Amino acid sequence: QVQLVQSGGGLVQAGGSLRLSCATSGRTFSTYAVGWFRQTPGKEREFVAVDSWSIGSTYYVDSVKGRFTISRENAENTVYLQMNSLKPEDTAVYYCATGRLRPGTYFPGDYYTTRQYDYWGQGTQVTVSS
Repeated sequence: QVQLVQSGGGLVQAGGSLRLSCATSGRTFSTYAVGWFRQTPGKEREFVAVDSWSIGSTYYVDSVKGRFTISRENAENTVYLQMNSLKPEDTAVYYCATGRLRPGTYFPGDYYTTRQYDYWGQGTQVTVSS
């Protein structure tokens, strides 16, 4: 079974940086999309970023463009979300997820929603102070 284990969250001041890690097992990077989502109390989980290395494309929600970057460590089956120039509004629980690039789906558009993802990490808290 696929498992995703996250780490790297914490408390940082505005303008600082954090790198989130998502260690995976049982996943083929070439046939799966890797997504990052975030959620605050009482609100829906929202899209942050998605990457597919088989397609060779990465997409980010407008609010994090130029500040967040997805990267990959194939040997360890680990993906990262590098977060720079953090803002208080980035405060949330962050989740990584994987979803198969199924026939008939459109990348990246269909992968902006949580419905396309099969497996989820446990989440990690990111808090950005003013």
